[in-house]
Amino acid sequence: MAITMVANNKNARRDFDIDETFEAGIALRGVEVKSLRESKVQLNDAYARFERGELWLVGLNIAKYSRASTQGSSDVIRKRKLLLHRYELDRLSSKVNQDRLTLVPMALYFKDGRAKMELGLGKGRKTVDKRQMIAKRDADREARRDLAARNRR
Repeated sequence: MAITMVANNKNARRDFDIDETFEAGIALRGVEVKSLRESKVQLNDAYARFERGELWLVGLNIAKYSRASTQGSSDVIRKRKLLLHRYELDRLSSKVNQDRLTLVPMALYFKDGRAKMELGLGKGRKTVDKRQMIAKRDADREARRDLAARNRR
């Protein structure tokens, strides 16, 4: 299984408490796939939502392909359908509606030649929570440094 990473949403784990991750396919047009292969994509403002029983990715910015003609140019930011099995869609839909959770795009990659999206199911963090998380991470890093320095002696 050859996996080629295209884009990674670094802010997702900072801004959300991610409980579970899912892998979904994406319905793309041919030129969009070529742009993805050039890594011309931004995940930061994207999110997933349910509409009429289907899961759609909104706000994913895939830049126009550099060698494409301008005649059949598609919308750079358009809704793209995410492909999951029906039982996965039903399970996610119930969790999103009942527990007030959010579906956040975590990563975009090619797996065996097919474009895949890693979705995180989680809850948004408040600013105070983010600060506490950063302070805890820094304290853990400092403790690891001290322990490593002590072991070197």
